[in-house]
Amino acid sequence: MNFASDNWAGAAPAVMSALSRHNSGFAPAYGTDPLTESISQKFNEIFEREVAVYFVATGTAANSLALAAYAKPGGAIFCHRDSHIQVDECNCPEFMTSGGKLVSVSGANGKFTPDALRDAMEAFPDGVVHHGQVASVSISQATESGTVYTLDEIAALKDVAQSRNVPLHMDGARFANALATLGCSAADMTWKSGVDVLSFGATKNGCWCAEAVVFFDLEAAKGFEYFRKRGGHLFSKSRFVAAQFDGYFENDSWLETANHANDMALKLAEGIRAAGGRTAWPVEANELFPILKRSQFEALERAGAKLYEWPAKDLGDNLSPKDDEVCLRLVCSFATAEEEVEAFLTVLSEVQ
Repeated sequence: MNFASDNWAGAAPAVMSALSRHNSGFAPAYGTDPLTESISQKFNEIFEREVAVYFVATGTAANSLALAAYAKPGGAIFCHRDSHIQVDECNCPEFMTSGGKLVSVSGANGKFTPDALRDAMEAFPDGVVHHGQVASVSISQATESGTVYTLDEIAALKDVAQSRNVPLHMDGARFANALATLGCSAADMTWKSGVDVLSFGATKNGCWCAEAVVFFDLEAAKGFEYFRKRGGHLFSKSRFVAAQFDGYFENDSWLETANHANDMALKLAEGIRAAGGRTAWPVEANELFPILKRSQFEALERAGAKLYEWPAKDLGDNLSPKDDEVCLRLVCSFATAEEEVEAFLTVLSEVQ
């Protein structure tokens, strides 16, 4: 019963097969091999236009380097207060942007609204050198609360960003999970809704080590290879990142794995509610945040379940954990088996 993180899962069979398949022989280094070029073209197909793709090792690198491409002196980057770049990246975005300022924007369910973004930007009026200047807006898709922005919500945030002539960045660490939820195309969820640059995550969804920065604004991508090299993320054996993407995209494997993870999360959520529990936020991807009795949590731990306690912020009187309750985070992956879900729910039902 491992629901600790999708990072705990191994690599998907299709990815491992592709790594083995592309392992033999020699290939040019530093991204000049034919397979890397082929996968770059595959990204063009997926996003229905020409894009500029740069492989990196981690989501933190993808986010930080993408934001660095749009950095300004005294630049302010607007993001949700619970976003990964704000909470879990050890100031890497600030470092890579040469001192950029991350400005937290509050909002329910892991998302912020256009009005909240507009209000936050008002602290940085154009032309006032003492305050700094707006540089970019970053959203997470799916969010750190396991929710998903709709296409209209993304477009509305883009309108606010555009009003200040700054780009919209999407942290897509769980991009495939969000895409599976919305049932739209990758193009619809990105550039057609106004996204300028994407951190395309694949590691959480079945790859071993495969992330990419994807520019829809090709002009902004000029010179990015120097950001990547300086940041230490230019792979010498790039073909092995490309190989992972080859297996990942083959026969839409990436969408199958995401759909499975999402389905397991929904099954967990339904069972938890049936057992008298509730979730802190809507379950819209592969993460869920149930509020359970502490006795249930302790019983699950004794039974071997791997999961984490989680801070429950601003949930209101109806949802906030009571004294004998705890908020948890459960994450499903391509490797989550239905038997694990059923075992979890069985333990839950046995504790009152």
